[in-house]
Amino acid sequence: MDSTFSFCVPLSDESDTTMLGRQLAALLQPGDTLLFAGSIGAGKTHLARAIIQARLAASGRREEVPSPTYTLVQSYTDGMCEIWHVDLYRITGPDEVVELGIVEAFESCIVLVEWPDRLGNLAPDNALRIDLRAEGSGRVARFAWSSLRWKTLLPALDLAS
Repeated sequence: MDSTFSFCVPLSDESDTTMLGRQLAALLQPGDTLLFAGSIGAGKTHLARAIIQARLAASGRREEVPSPTYTLVQSYTDGMCEIWHVDLYRITGPDEVVELGIVEAFESCIVLVEWPDRLGNLAPDNALRIDLRAEGSGRVARFAWSSLRWKTLLPALDLAS
């Protein structure tokens, strides 16, 4: 990443995380990748689930969205594109990532990746990184990106809703 931009969003509870997920879902298009970092229990799966459920609901679909911790990849179709929810916690390195087909998915799917450090140098340059961490009685989501696309879109988030 050349120039990196960032900002933080306070999340006081799970409903704030769900609202953030819904708003992000509306901005996503095929080829977008979100990288969710944070410790166990930081809210990575909750945020990914909220994004997926919002995308599915917008197309009149409803599905359970389990954590892909053991399956590694769960995929969904929202009528516009495929959405991949990937949990790399049990992956040891980039070689295993290639075997899962994730690199190809970066080009045409919406890809939500938990534990993105396992990607190594395979992470797309245009990805939006979201670091979730506990702060006080809530959480903070720190967004970081280098793509001008995110610089243009993210200010549209209305987190007061």
